[in-house]
Amino acid sequence: MKPVAMTDAPVQGLRERKQARVRSTLIAEAMRLFSTQGYDQTTVDEIAEAAEVSRRTLFRMFETKGDIVLAWTKGMTQTLTDALAACPRDMPAGDAMMHAFISLVPRIAANRQDTYDFVYLIEKTPSLQTVSLQKYGKWEDCLAEGLAKRLPVRRNRKIAARLMARGGIAIFRTALDDWIRLKGRPALVPLLQKTYALQTALWSHPADPETDAPA
Repeated sequence: MKPVAMTDAPVQGLRERKQARVRSTLIAEAMRLFSTQGYDQTTVDEIAEAAEVSRRTLFRMFETKGDIVLAWTKGMTQTLTDALAACPRDMPAGDAMMHAFISLVPRIAANRQDTYDFVYLIEKTPSLQTVSLQKYGKWEDCLAEGLAKRLPVRRNRKIAARLMARGGIAIFRTALDDWIRLKGRPALVPLLQKTYALQTALWSHPADPETDAPA
């Protein structure tokens, strides 16, 4: 028997690893350019040049600039899924969900300034609103699936998990909005925790007798 099959597999593996490295480099360089000079202002040629690949190679992997951003967000979706699944089974579902969100923060970028730049890019660039909504839709799906496994068995468990997932995303987005308003000066994780605590308190005690009493 010819040894061709034995040599083909390693070659294919090397090719796939090379393609994965090129893809990762393209995503990293594109996000760097988007966050420093603007999404709409960055050209495909600039991304290809920064990644040291041809324009043809870029389009073979990504049809549009939006697809590059969406590919970047997929890594965060996986982080969210894995972090939720790794939480102890006896941890309350809401706390587990927030732990998963907190696990995303170091995944966004290596430092606070880059994290802020990426968050601002995704949340505030009109051209990326569709990508942002797609990202949150994926997050909702993975959270709802993971939370359903943690909630008590009952007829409306899936609906409850979906509702909790959407509420968690609302908390996360509200914290990001406040962080952007504050220009990224405070740490994001404490702000996220504060927003979660506020939401929990509002649901538990919607009326504050000290602030809501009639004048």
